[in-house]
Amino acid sequence: MIHAGFSAARLAKLTAAMQGYVDRGEVAGVVTLIWRRGEIAQMDALGALDDVSRQPMARNTLFRIASMTKPVTSAAIMMLAEEDRLTLDAPVARWLPELENLRVLRDPAGPLDDTVEARVPITILDLLTHRAGFAYHFTALGPLAEAYQGAFNGFESSAGPDGWLKRIAALPLMFQPGSRWHYGIATDVLGVLIYRITGLSLGDFFRTRIFEPLGMRDTAFWVPEAQLSRLATAYAIDPATKRRVVEDHPEGSRWANPERFHSGGGGLVSTAEDYLQFARLLLGRGRVDDTRLLSHRSVDLMRSNFLSRDQRRLPSFGHIVWAGQGFGLGLAVVDDPAQQLPLGYRSAGSFSWPGAYGTSWLADPVEDMIAMMLIQRRGIEPFPMSVEFERRLYDAIDD
Repeated sequence: MIHAGFSAARLAKLTAAMQGYVDRGEVAGVVTLIWRRGEIAQMDALGALDDVSRQPMARNTLFRIASMTKPVTSAAIMMLAEEDRLTLDAPVARWLPELENLRVLRDPAGPLDDTVEARVPITILDLLTHRAGFAYHFTALGPLAEAYQGAFNGFESSAGPDGWLKRIAALPLMFQPGSRWHYGIATDVLGVLIYRITGLSLGDFFRTRIFEPLGMRDTAFWVPEAQLSRLATAYAIDPATKRRVVEDHPEGSRWANPERFHSGGGGLVSTAEDYLQFARLLLGRGRVDDTRLLSHRSVDLMRSNFLSRDQRRLPSFGHIVWAGQGFGLGLAVVDDPAQQLPLGYRSAGSFSWPGAYGTSWLADPVEDMIAMMLIQRRGIEPFPMSVEFERRLYDAIDD
């Protein structure tokens, strides 16, 4: 039997492999979704939302999607560019004057007061491509790492976007703007930019301009009390025991606070079927069914590599990330499938960006396919589940 071009027997092997991670206790539960050629070929909800309650996973389970938020923010920026409210090459300080006259660390691991002037201003394109010189606490070194930690310890929710940006602007950059790809808070800064330009909170802009037009009813920066029972518990991995420990529970969850910071870099909660709609927007070059939100060319830019050859040779996260893929506007884009690490199956032109809690997705234009694997497991060391999901997914194509 072939459904959407897949072998049912091979899809069953994929399901069994995902169930294995649940049975071994490596994850509490998982939701997977496979869409191809206009239809959902398979959707599995395996395991539980929580180890204690054992409430079964469901198609509409809510997941913290973390950095899967970044492509949404990038799409919003492209919408504003199409409306002539910004240009990608413009210095962002035109709208965010706090980012004028920034300083850059002489040594990325050195003291915060040992700095030089930024040679060029940060542009919106620098922010979209993570080449602005910002970092996260886990990608920074030395005193800068501790300073970033302080900007994301609840301060951001109490200060709001303006107060948060003021605090960030007081920190030196880790690298000169435009010089290299370095993962950091750049997309959160873009979220503040959207707020400044439109006068809307980032959540309201997303809701009215992207989520409602696409029918994404369950995607937001916070979860109403009536829906908290659908939110999966988030786990972290204890470095000492390697066991899962609760990081965020629906009871007392940070995501239950309607006043929480609208993090353009990582704050959204969503479901598999909701995020499928957004992924379809990008795979469809700005259009889902009869709804067009972006032009072909805007999405083509998002799906194009912007990193120079030299920038792709620099290690990220401790290894060479950019051998087989480049980075577009909030998306990684495969341009040399044979060089993907770990060895991948994605076609040239495939794009994606995962989340820190183990959520992942990909869109493959050659196969006309979108696939998603949603879990809630934050770990430091690589976890093979998404790689196995992807391998078995491509193995199941049978046409």
